Amino acid sequence: MTIVFKVSDNLKKQIIDYYEDLKRDVTPPYAVFQAKDGDTIITLYESGKIVFQGVSADVDANIWIDLEKEKNNRIINLDGTEKKGKKEEKNDILEYSTIGSDEVGTGDFFGPIVVTATFVATDNFQFLQDLGVKDSKKLTDEKIKQIAPQIMKKIPYVTTILDNATYNKHHNKDLNMNKLKAILHNKALYELKNKYTCNYAKIVVDEFCSKEKFYEYIKDVPEKVMHITFMTKAEDKVLSVACASIISRYIFLRKLDELSDSVHIPLPKGAGINVDIVAREINEQYGHDKLYEIAKMNFSNANRL
Repeated sequence: MTIVFKVSDNLKKQIIDYYEDLKRDVTPPYAVFQAKDGDTIITLYESGKIVFQGVSADVDANIWIDLEKEKNNRIINLDGTEKKGKKEEKNDILEYSTIGSDEVGTGDFFGPIVVTATFVATDNFQFLQDLGVKDSKKLTDEKIKQIAPQIMKKIPYVTTILDNATYNKHHNKDLNMNKLKAILHNKALYELKNKYTCNYAKIVVDEFCSKEKFYEYIKDVPEKVMHITFMTKAEDKVLSVACASIISRYIFLRKLDELSDSVHIPLPKGAGINVDIVAREINEQYGHDKLYEIAKMNFSNANRL
């Protein structure tokens, strides 16, 4: 797998520093550096283009794609391509009853992947707005723990959880992160539609790949949901997606707490250097098999142990 995208100057230095100890002695022409992190080869070029090659290229690249979006508010697909000249969908979709889905945990070394689908009818809009519902990334964990149970009591939802052992067993070059996400989104959406009577105008998924790629990923799944609207930043525009984001985050936090209790060590979120420190401690105390149960072993954090 190869993922290519361009980084801004304010992120370039951070990338160079991060891979300092993993740099190769030989640098390709016009490259700032080339590094090997686990099974991924990373090459940063003078133009600002960065190339990730390897089985786990999608995981390693997604960390920097997310940082790039945060720093520059650029619209970037998770395949590394930047969206240009594409108009955002209008916010008036919030006037409709919708089904929406969102996921949490794909960028975290520790903890499962959690995907939730919800149905939000127009008569619940005021209730959710009064709670302060919005994208879970813009809410503190304390706020999520406060409002998620109230949402879950009132709003129809279905959650699908992919535990770490199952993730580690199935993730490979043919079943990468985006394909796993597509399968999990489809599963949650299908089960929601079959569990509840949902009089909806649209099904909305926060866009992490193209529509064509999504349907290609689920082509072998016997029970599919079609006619999906894929929207960038959907959790900011569609209440059903925002609710799905909050519920997924809430359940992820609970699962992370359970895993922390199992090793008697608070497990950090994300995939940064602090995660490496905790992973090393767990590996020393409990061994590789325990990490296999609580972490995503294709992440570079595992390769650095």
